[in-house]
Amino acid sequence: MMRLTGTLTCLTPEDIALVEAHLPDHLRLTRAEPGCLSFHVAPRPDAPQIYEVTELFRDAAAFEAHQARTRASDWFSATKHLPRDFTRTEVKG
Repeated sequence: MMRLTGTLTCLTPEDIALVEAHLPDHLRLTRAEPGCLSFHVAPRPDAPQIYEVTELFRDAAAFEAHQARTRASDWFSATKHLPRDFTRTEVKG
């Protein structure tokens, strides 16, 4: 399995509004992808401009397919300027 964890940071109140506008569709499309086991994006309670991201995919191929789809999505077009700090790990099990 492939896990990605990390953060997406909004720089302005307008960025938060942008993320909130695009997030529901991004969540829906990602969770419907073959091989997506879980996908969560939510603001930190103590820092609402920072979104915590946790993804789990069946295997590297499913993860790479997700990455390719995301790069071509409205979500990425709208949020590509936002700082991301992610760690990708392979999970045995």
